[in-house]
Amino acid sequence: MTNSIENENPQEEPQNEGLDSPSNSDETPSVSEAESTPPGGTEVTVNPATFAPLEPKPQEGNGITNLDMLLDIGLKVSVELGRTLMSIREVLELSPGTVVELDRIAGEPVDILINGKPIAKGEVVVIGDMFGVRVTDIVSPAQRMETIR
Repeated sequence: MTNSIENENPQEEPQNEGLDSPSNSDETPSVSEAESTPPGGTEVTVNPATFAPLEPKPQEGNGITNLDMLLDIGLKVSVELGRTLMSIREVLELSPGTVVELDRIAGEPVDILINGKPIAKGEVVVIGDMFGVRVTDIVSPAQRMETIR
């Protein structure tokens, strides 16, 4: 069997030096050791891949940055008044008028969540006929990192 590896730039040193050394003999076959003739019997030529260098594209005149493109993405904002743990029996016994006791004291700040992650605390306010939340505290970056882990 014959392997044909062509180096497009003969001035460059081959990157596969040492692959035929005895230290690699027990490991996975290297390119030079691999079979280059497929079952059909046709010889295959193996060439190294070449890629264009990665360079940043110049900014266009409109001044839009990558971050600006993300600013209109919608996020799910929810407010958590509190939590409780209930058995299946208690859930099945729920009916109109049942009061569910939560783990928060009345007047205690509520959690403001973005996509299920706490980012702030606030107080419930009434605006006309609707509820709202006044942000009173932003969760610190250190606390946010703890919720990710």
